[in-house]
Amino acid sequence: MNCLVVVDPQNDFCPGGALAVEGGDQIMPSINEMMAAHDLVVLTQDWHPQNHSSFASSHPGKTPLEMIDMSYGPQVLWPDHCIQRSDGAAFHPALDTSRAAAIIRKGMNPAVDSYSAFFENDKKTQTGLAGYLRETGCTQLTLAGLATDFCVAWSALDGVAEGFEVEVRLASCRGIDFDGSLDAALENMRKSGVKLV
Repeated sequence: MNCLVVVDPQNDFCPGGALAVEGGDQIMPSINEMMAAHDLVVLTQDWHPQNHSSFASSHPGKTPLEMIDMSYGPQVLWPDHCIQRSDGAAFHPALDTSRAAAIIRKGMNPAVDSYSAFFENDKKTQTGLAGYLRETGCTQLTLAGLATDFCVAWSALDGVAEGFEVEVRLASCRGIDFDGSLDAALENMRKSGVKLV
């Protein structure tokens, strides 16, 4: 059984949003088309409380895209984005949400960021996605969404580590490409057995 996991197709990651990924809105039609070809569709949604620890605004004197060390490791500081119940956290209006069997919200713990659809960045706290996929009989995952080099890549790597067969549809993703992050993410995915299509 094949599941399409659509990672963070939200307004704040699209042009005009707080953490816009160039061309982020352009992938919605292709994602909608992909939904019909999969047995199950799961959406992930960044869902941060205000003053989240990953926001640069929570660290006086820091600016977006600076790095800091958190208890769980290095952390990129981001602009305030995808704040719970805000327009920015909503799914992009061009996305067909009617086909989604489940929505996995992540990044709700104010002290820990969460890129992956499977784990928070501490690599210990699970989102529940792996268990849900196993219960539904999914063994193959196709990933698409935003952003290629962060939430999509982390989700793909964790999916492989959790025993799923994972492919990433690059044409239906867009990356931030911060300081070489896109090439590094693509290489890490290749090395880990993620199929890049």
